Amino acid sequence: MKILRKIIEIDEELCNGCGNCVTGCAEGALQIVDGKAKVVADTFCDGLGACIGECPTGALCIVEREAAPFDEEAVKKHLTEKEKPTLPCGCPSTHIRIFDKPSACETANKPAHFEAGREESSLTHWPIQIKLIPAGAPFLKDADLLVLADCTAVAFPTLHRDLLTGKVVMMGCPKFDDVQGYAGKFADICKTAGIKSITTVVMEVPCCSGLPFIVKKGMEEANKKIPLHEIVLSIRGKILKNQ
Repeated sequence: MKILRKIIEIDEELCNGCGNCVTGCAEGALQIVDGKAKVVADTFCDGLGACIGECPTGALCIVEREAAPFDEEAVKKHLTEKEKPTLPCGCPSTHIRIFDKPSACETANKPAHFEAGREESSLTHWPIQIKLIPAGAPFLKDADLLVLADCTAVAFPTLHRDLLTGKVVMMGCPKFDDVQGYAGKFADICKTAGIKSITTVVMEVPCCSGLPFIVKKGMEEANKKIPLHEIVLSIRGKILKNQ
């Protein structure tokens, strides 16, 4: 059943097929077909227009017309299909998964201290490596990001309880990973996902200090000002800086 609602419309005469709007759409509603941007399906377009600012020719606008309702579940399925692993081994680490959150009742009755071996994970999604998370992953939308240098997860003993709860985690190594690629990825995420805050956690060693810089560079490229919280740990997991 169609309803009257706002949705993206594309002027094909103005569209030059650059693809900027495709990467600017967190729902994956747009793609380039025969050199022109097209709406894949009305159900994937939320009508908010985040993609409009990415178009250099002014080909995109919001109109009000009869269309199928926006379907968030269909979007999640669509994005999962788009991001199926392309590695020869079919590695499952690239599959997008969103884990069920505990109910309000379960959270209220959660003990302050767990018995040994009965600790609970606060992880809400998969994958967690920065290089494996697409900028359009549904779990990034309106998220509070926790960006970890890899070693911090081992050094900080109460990571899940004190840092991860309520946040979307992204992990990487600023020494060995693709730093320039990461800056571009954070730029894409900041442009499209509506990120509410970012917390970076690094070790005291010099090579770790690049991670907050990468995140800041991404925000600058996206021309976004997002609250940034920085935590620095000692090599034994003690918090040395928290600001």
